[in-house]
Amino acid sequence: MRDKRPVDELTIEELERVLAIRRREARQTQLKRMKADGRVIAQPEPAPAKRAELPAPEAPPLDPIEQALKADLFPEPETVAPPQPANGARPQVRTLPHFEDDHAGGTRPNTAGQRGDDGWRRFVNGALLLVEMAAVAGLIFLGVQLVGSINTLEDETRQAQAMSNATRQASLPTIAPTPTLRLDQVVLPGGHTIDPITNSVDFNYDEIPGHLLPLVRSQIRQPVIERPEITDEDALRVIIPRLNLDEAIVPGTDFEALKMGVGRELNGATPSDNTGNVVLAAHNDVYGELFRHLDQLEPGDRFQIQTQSRTFTYVITHWELVEPTDVHVMEDQGRPTATLISCYPYRVNNQRIVVFAERIDV
Repeated sequence: MRDKRPVDELTIEELERVLAIRRREARQTQLKRMKADGRVIAQPEPAPAKRAELPAPEAPPLDPIEQALKADLFPEPETVAPPQPANGARPQVRTLPHFEDDHAGGTRPNTAGQRGDDGWRRFVNGALLLVEMAAVAGLIFLGVQLVGSINTLEDETRQAQAMSNATRQASLPTIAPTPTLRLDQVVLPGGHTIDPITNSVDFNYDEIPGHLLPLVRSQIRQPVIERPEITDEDALRVIIPRLNLDEAIVPGTDFEALKMGVGRELNGATPSDNTGNVVLAAHNDVYGELFRHLDQLEPGDRFQIQTQSRTFTYVITHWELVEPTDVHVMEDQGRPTATLISCYPYRVNNQRIVVFAERIDV
């Protein structure tokens, strides 16, 4: 009965026997094909003879090719007497799977030489693995060195550019300062400092550029003799419901005006104009802390500015934090707007919070 086990369960000896069988079948097929092509001459069969009268015919001589195939496929087995046990017990015979067309000429492979080859292969594979690991480590090291070199080169280039720019700027002529100066043209209104000992409030000179500081010191202490006359269209009162604020508006955003309440920038803009920016400013931590909570205002909130003739409503669009020198927030936007300005953050006052709003018709 033919063995039905899969190839993975066969031993090396069994696989060699299967290979011998396949080789024998291939040779037999080749012999049949050679006979069909006429390359092997078939021997004629002898005429039948009577058993009583004629002796048994001798077998015809085989063709040399058939003799070679027969000797290769069917070698004569060597008779070797099995070893007999010393105590007369029945010897144990190791049985192997039997194939239907197996031949008795199989021999055991030389496993000793095979073990030696496997050991050498393992050694070579291990050496190659170490070489590959060393190569990968070398590539990683080169990559790290390359990145470090690129960063160093970028730093050196950045420093060289900074030095070159400083040299070019030093060679430029210094523009002479404007002889007359308005405070609102230098910094945004509301700048001040508080003395922690005397709790007195003074103008924050640190916000003034150095080349303009002497001129500002000479002008900031000049008292305001008179303020401009109020017209029917000037802003007189601001009402912000979300902040519970209802305060009168003082003309001017100078230091003395902000002591009295909410100041109005003297830029000529009125709430009734079709274009113009009404700028209002107040302190956040002194003199009533009128604009302390401007950061609580949200887009969509409304407030009113009142004149002698009517009340105008504004809706807040957004607010942002800027530097004290960002005076562009007070510029005309080409439409009727209002801007609320104060120092920020609370008791730090190194920035300005600016709330932007647009006039709406109600």
